[in-house]
Amino acid sequence: MEILSKRLRERAEQLGISNAEAARRVGLDERRYAHYVAGRREPDLAILVRIALSLGTTPNWLLGVVGHADAIAETTDLLERFANAANGMTLEELQLCIILAEAIVAAKGRR
Repeated sequence: MEILSKRLRERAEQLGISNAEAARRVGLDERRYAHYVAGRREPDLAILVRIALSLGTTPNWLLGVVGHADAIAETTDLLERFANAANGMTLEELQLCIILAEAIVAAKGRR
């Protein structure tokens, strides 16, 4: 499952931890966890749930399953991250970000 391996790497990056640390948190052998990260193996349901809980996420997110509530939560999280980043920007940098966001929206309308 390519999405699972991608999400495992993404979540470790979000948490600022290595794969070895993620494996330790989950309580798995580092080599076994590495197989999941590389996409060579897939965990069974019990292990998937354990991974999700240990990394502070959900099995659905790890598998790329996004329902309406998940999409709203993800949007809220992204907006919060953007607001936190914006707090560290100068007025000029913030204006550039807004221009870029508006350009992205405008380009979507032309497709």
